[in-house]
Amino acid sequence: MRISKGALLIVIAFIAPLIVELRTVLAWVNVELTLLESAVLGIGLIGVILVWALWPQEGTSESAG
Repeated sequence: MRISKGALLIVIAFIAPLIVELRTVLAWVNVELTLLESAVLGIGLIGVILVWALWPQEGTSESAG
């Protein structure tokens, strides 16, 4: 795992306010995001972070011991 479980939880917890504020910032430049689009974006972002966090690092062999 590339990041500790606690740090991963904190990063995922910060995604929700980030998405909400992104909707606000985009509204200033006349780009409207619906709630569904925001939810899909948030879930996609969490998915990318989880894939990155759980992907094994190159150069480390956890199974060797």
